[in-house]
Amino acid sequence: TQVLRKSLQRGFVLSTGSFLVYEAHKLISGFAEVHASFRVEDVIEQADYLYGSGETEKLYRLLVQHKNSDDAELLWRLARSSRDLAQLGSTSAEEKRQLTYDSLEYAKKALEKNESNFAAHKWYGICLSDVGDYEGIKTKIGNAIVIKEHFQRAVELNPKDATTIHLIGIWCYSFAEMPWYQRKIAATLFATPPTSTFQEALHYFHMAEEADPNFYSKNLLFLGKTYLKLNNKKMALLWLSKAKEYPAQTEEDKQV
Repeated sequence: TQVLRKSLQRGFVLSTGSFLVYEAHKLISGFAEVHASFRVEDVIEQADYLYGSGETEKLYRLLVQHKNSDDAELLWRLARSSRDLAQLGSTSAEEKRQLTYDSLEYAKKALEKNESNFAAHKWYGICLSDVGDYEGIKTKIGNAIVIKEHFQRAVELNPKDATTIHLIGIWCYSFAEMPWYQRKIAATLFATPPTSTFQEALHYFHMAEEADPNFYSKNLLFLGKTYLKLNNKKMALLWLSKAKEYPAQTEEDKQV
């Protein structure tokens, strides 16, 4: 009986030891799984799904956890989501301002991490332009050349990105339409102030449409507006009709 008792006790100790080893293994495996879930590829895949689903707030909450990342792909997406959150009607004026400046910092960091990332250039240009809305017309015009350079670099890196081509068109349209007092400011900031024409803007809007037909309601709108500036009412009507018939999915589409 005593031998049997000792054998049972020994078995219990061995079983307990095996159980503890098993639990430790499970715990370590669990940590490994959690760590694996934060792989950059996984976060990007989840982020792109949320972006495609229009889940602006969820997307921001996901990406802001990675604001100290060294990965440019995560950082430019965080810049974009910060800006998108700032654009929501439910965002307060104070939050909007903070998010606008944050988005520029994230885009800047993305560029520092990977200068060859086209989206980092694109979103740096967009966010720099947004910050100009808070810092006045002088700063906005002063940043204009830098903004265009980043858009052009983005197109060099990815010639098929219709949105960036559209943004260069917007840049050209804005300078073609610039009122005299803003031109005066530009003349004080640059030895040769940046200029453009409606014809140049039209070229980029058409280029964007060729790269990705019907990709963006605003590109259709600006094709119409630019043709109006060029006194071509027939072509203006064509593109404005397309803009009007565009299936509105976002708040911006509705405004267009």
